[in-house]
Amino acid sequence: MIKGEELFADSKLEWMRDENVRPYVFVRPENRILEPGRLHRRLDWFPHPVIYKNPLEMDQVAFADRILHLETKAFGPSGMAMPRWVFYDCAVVPGFVAGFAARTSALPDDVKAALGADGSVEWTPLSLFIIIPTMSRDGEWVAHNLCSVNSILPKVRQYYGIGFISKAFGLWYANVRACCGMTQWTSPSVKLHSNYGDFEVLTAYTPVHSYARTVTYRLIVDAESWQGFFTKQDRKGFHDRYAPAGFDVNRVDDDSLIAFQRRLEADEGPFFLDPKEARLKALDAPLKIYRLK
Repeated sequence: MIKGEELFADSKLEWMRDENVRPYVFVRPENRILEPGRLHRRLDWFPHPVIYKNPLEMDQVAFADRILHLETKAFGPSGMAMPRWVFYDCAVVPGFVAGFAARTSALPDDVKAALGADGSVEWTPLSLFIIIPTMSRDGEWVAHNLCSVNSILPKVRQYYGIGFISKAFGLWYANVRACCGMTQWTSPSVKLHSNYGDFEVLTAYTPVHSYARTVTYRLIVDAESWQGFFTKQDRKGFHDRYAPAGFDVNRVDDDSLIAFQRRLEADEGPFFLDPKEARLKALDAPLKIYRLK
């Protein structure tokens, strides 16, 4: 068992013990998971009952508004805020939103203001992770969006690790074995997404996206490695399974990204990132690329 108390021993994660902070799932009844956590049953990180909200109910619009307010605050400055219809049509109807919510009455006034919290609503979202099933024969899911209140709070008010733990909760809840996703090469989220399982690069340069310097990735979920994100441990066995592929990728250089993309299109891979290197290096620093031994 991957014990929650071992994780909570870090005083910065005490918010996870707080009964006024609980995981939520914003999901229509047809999409609810029948046996949450069955696949990753050794993980014991979520002690509080899940709050369920149904997006098909008109009275839940206030909760949806707070999710979208948080998402706009996080992604609006980069021009990537999600239109409301995309949220409904492409996220909550085929998939669901997971994260953590705080009891509104227990929030400090400055956090309420940052979240635009409505005092008439019992719970206010602190994070969001949108995950959608795909047509993949392997039962793959796509991680569509992830953000938290930490992006808009001063450090003293932040909920340490809530972004990582929110995605972990969603993957755990939905029994996700394989997950793909998209992020930008210089986004801080690279440090996070590369630590849920072996991080395979599917595209290195993606001109079909609004931002061509987007990396598409796939990972096989390994919940037993997640605690290493907080303990700063090397990913167990990574260098036993993978060796340097003989080249680095320059994340801020189109020529380097395109050259990497051509290798992928020529089926020279699969290629992977070292999660420790991705976590520790500056966001504009080159990364060494690995392949299976």
